[in-house]
Amino acid sequence: MDPQTDQPPKVAKTDAEWREQLTPAEYQVLRKAGTERAFTGEYTDTKTSGVYSCRACGAELFRSDTKFESHCGWPSFFTPLAGDAVIERVDTSLGMKRVEVLCATCHSHLGHVFEGEGYGTPTDLRYCINSISLRLEPDAQEGAEQLRP
Repeated sequence: MDPQTDQPPKVAKTDAEWREQLTPAEYQVLRKAGTERAFTGEYTDTKTSGVYSCRACGAELFRSDTKFESHCGWPSFFTPLAGDAVIERVDTSLGMKRVEVLCATCHSHLGHVFEGEGYGTPTDLRYCINSISLRLEPDAQEGAEQLRP
């Protein structure tokens, strides 16, 4: 038993409410643990400074300064925003053992975390997260720069 995932989510909705709120593609990934195709997500190559939040509930999850280029086809981060922003649990689907990453607030599927791959990051972790699970809120300064002609 995992005490984090055994606790009910802070944001809880019925399946019908999630389906109404999310697009079919968002629902498939966030609520059914799907995966978007590699190199298709809107944040794979983004370098904008800001905070990445859960697309389902808006909880802050990752900062852009922890994002790095892993060339794996999905946005990669070396640490979540805070230790309690995500839940990690063992996933044995697809005949392999991986660690699934969930939003701690609504328990939506975000992606997986891998370790020991040799990336030159402070944690040697790669949080491989679906773009469709995230929403980027640019820093105020970054947003102002993007609005300038």
